[in-house]
Amino acid sequence: MSARTYFDKVWADHVIRPLDAQTDLLQIDRLVLHELSGSQAVRALAEANRTPDSRAQIFTIIEHLISTRPGRGPNDSASPSGFSMISTTRAAARQWGLNFIDYDDPRQGIAHVVAPELGIALPGATLVCCDSHTCTVGGVGAVAWGIGASEAEHVLATQTLAQSRPGRMRVSFDGQLPEGVYAKDMILALIGQVGANAGIGYAVEFAGSAIRSLPIEGRLTLCNMSIEFQAKYGFVPPDDITFEYLSGRAHAPKGKAWDDAVRYWRSLTTDDDAVFDKEVRIDCSRLEPQVTWGNSPQHAGSLGAQVPDPSLAGDSEARELAARALDYMQLQPGTPLLGLPIDAAYIGSCTNARLSDLRVAAQVLKGRKIRPGIQAVCVPGSTPVKHAAEAEGLDRIFIEAGFEWHESACGFCGHLGDNRFADQRVISTTNRNFEGRQGPRTRTHLASPATVAASAVAGCIADARPLLAAGAR
Repeated sequence: MSARTYFDKVWADHVIRPLDAQTDLLQIDRLVLHELSGSQAVRALAEANRTPDSRAQIFTIIEHLISTRPGRGPNDSASPSGFSMISTTRAAARQWGLNFIDYDDPRQGIAHVVAPELGIALPGATLVCCDSHTCTVGGVGAVAWGIGASEAEHVLATQTLAQSRPGRMRVSFDGQLPEGVYAKDMILALIGQVGANAGIGYAVEFAGSAIRSLPIEGRLTLCNMSIEFQAKYGFVPPDDITFEYLSGRAHAPKGKAWDDAVRYWRSLTTDDDAVFDKEVRIDCSRLEPQVTWGNSPQHAGSLGAQVPDPSLAGDSEARELAARALDYMQLQPGTPLLGLPIDAAYIGSCTNARLSDLRVAAQVLKGRKIRPGIQAVCVPGSTPVKHAAEAEGLDRIFIEAGFEWHESACGFCGHLGDNRFADQRVISTTNRNFEGRQGPRTRTHLASPATVAASAVAGCIADARPLLAAGAR
């Protein structure tokens, strides 16, 4: 048998039968639903007089439309239509006996944060969800991707899905990350280098020495933004770090089944002589903290950079897009990114709201206050993250610094909160910065939690490294 990649092996183990030369019918191990698109899928299934095929493999979470405000109620929606979608999803999950996590469940949180926390996402497993950032859980070695509501209905009914085989790309991050540089900086640097369309048609394996030393939560951040350069699948093949993270999780195998699973997972590693269709290498040793200047994640640069001149872009389309981005962001070419005044700071989303993210932000904020007039909000990625942070006293650090401390949900990442960020400049730990993403005329700069926290303190885009160094002394 010829040498195979990790993705090749996982894919082959899930083929039920080929449908044509490029398409296979795959077994889907896990379906995760939330109330936004999940409500459409369960309603369509019921209207077709069908029922779920494999209920134990379906997980439903209230997390997209539920409000993040402290003291929220069961139908406290962030959207006018949210009450109906929450009610539909809740009723279907209870009627069919699906694994269900409601807004007040101690396991509740953003789907892509909850799935690894609970061991719903596992190495070598296929997982789908009605959300483009489902690739997040590739951080634990799952082959995961986002689907639409009609595809979710098909998985509900059959636990299968037809998929075209993609090309294989390997992105190698080599070298040791400098202090104050994080997974968010890695992925922004990659997208800034290869562009927002470089991943079209590929399944992306993240590899290299920097990946091997990256904790799972960093790997989840990295894989989360695979879709930001149009890669449908992004993953890190599992290793001992993965196994240590997953051991004992609620839905992970136990006892002998765990030992058998680890033995199988180890067999899936990419063969040394496997060939990829595309290779990309990033030298992490000189990597700087990154921040975006435009309305695409590919509009990224080091904190010390200046806003580029659109006229210097490589082609007419790039020039036009850059010029439109600067017009929307209300920026001029040559403006330094460092020191650019902001109106608000946001820490949240499935990208950067895990416990390690809150810890590093708290390191920056401890003993400091945010600049007067800055709106600052923190939305933990899950209720377990929120409770763990509170047990460590991180909530007090955030609150005393001037941040609002919210309940877990998608919140202000995709304008599922309120209009408080409308027509303001926000530095954010989220994954998307297109026009209106966080509210009407909101101008979003993507960055790591450390950079967001430092910027809230300074009142402008700021470098966290001096504050982190001062705190360490």
